[in-house]
Amino acid sequence: MPATAVALVVAAGRGERLGSGGPKAFVALAGRPMLDWSIDALSQVAAIEQIVVALPEGFEAPQGAIGVAGGAARSQSVLNALAAADPGADLVVVHDAARPLVTAALIEACIAALDQDGRWDAAIAAAPVKDTVKRSADGVGVLETPPRSELWAVQTPQVFRREALESALGRSEAELAAASDDAMLVEADGGRVRLVHCESENFKVTTAADLALAERLLAGSAELRVSGV
Repeated sequence: MPATAVALVVAAGRGERLGSGGPKAFVALAGRPMLDWSIDALSQVAAIEQIVVALPEGFEAPQGAIGVAGGAARSQSVLNALAAADPGADLVVVHDAARPLVTAALIEACIAALDQDGRWDAAIAAAPVKDTVKRSADGVGVLETPPRSELWAVQTPQVFRREALESALGRSEAELAAASDDAMLVEADGGRVRLVHCESENFKVTTAADLALAERLLAGSAELRVSGV
């Protein structure tokens, strides 16, 4: 029997670096709130039975999704959304609303990668790092240059076995506050995480330049659909 999933969308960010003057997930992108693009992609995935969105105060979830209050930190938003999700689902898909170019195909690939055998606790979208990376403790002196072939830029969606994510989110408040993604917490909890190759177009909208690029890419995609390509 195929695994069932719930999707949790983190959409409570303030968008300060974007300079939007309001929550990032509700900034207009190609004529719609940014959040709507992720909801559309998740809604196309047959395995996903429910979508829960962690929202800023005073905002409502789009049609087809359940809204909950977001937390002060990312992990708290995920916790709040997970608490409201159907407890019977086998898998949990976590996605950031700030990645509006996600596709249903990528979400399905992450679910399939986790569900194909029992060796993994999580499957996460990631792209190979193209630039040489230096490590520095103080932002001045270089400590080392890690091999680029071993480095991957982590994205979302991230798909988890429910019990693995629940256990990882039970770690200390300090660890939760410091975590930049949920896979990091699963790793710290002893879980096994696998990579799912993803294209760099699934980038995170952080600045006004990112927003403009996402607008152009989405507009181009719409033109291709209209032309039948």
